[in-house]
Amino acid sequence: MHADKWIFGYGSLIWNPGFNYIKKYPAVIQGWVRRFWQGSTDHRGVPEAPGRVVTLELQEHGVCWGMAYKVASADVENVINSLNIREQGGYSLKKLKLLKSVKSKNGVIGMIYIGKPDNPNYLGPEKSEKIAEQVINARGASGPNAQYVYRLADALRNIGAEDPHVFEIERMVKDIEKA
Repeated sequence: MHADKWIFGYGSLIWNPGFNYIKKYPAVIQGWVRRFWQGSTDHRGVPEAPGRVVTLELQEHGVCWGMAYKVASADVENVINSLNIREQGGYSLKKLKLLKSVKSKNGVIGMIYIGKPDNPNYLGPEKSEKIAEQVINARGASGPNAQYVYRLADALRNIGAEDPHVFEIERMVKDIEKA
């Protein structure tokens, strides 16, 4: 028998968890930042033209806002199995402390998927202009890569989160679309 578990989403899980949960709230992890450094060859791109989705990078004093979901013990195994399929494009499961605010000291341990540099879909750092160009040209089974960027930026605004990297990529993608 499992206990209730927390899952932290910092990308599409913010607006589209795709699983049952008993509670959710905006949360933060410290020491990490969100970056469009992970390739997507299934959801937002294809192997010949991967899209760019977010992963996390360690950064001293970094802060990453997202959504924490409490999953009932009876659902934990099915939710993890489902997420293992959804996040199979290079993500691995890690446990981190989730806080309700940047100033919080107490939190809960949550499970989180991170695309580490040693995974086959990791694209790594790139200039924002190049990321935006790649995003605008990528499309996968879940739709255009640009749609992912827009939904992520909107979801972050909806929870009152600031993320200069995401908002910069969003602005650049919009500029390319207007041109």
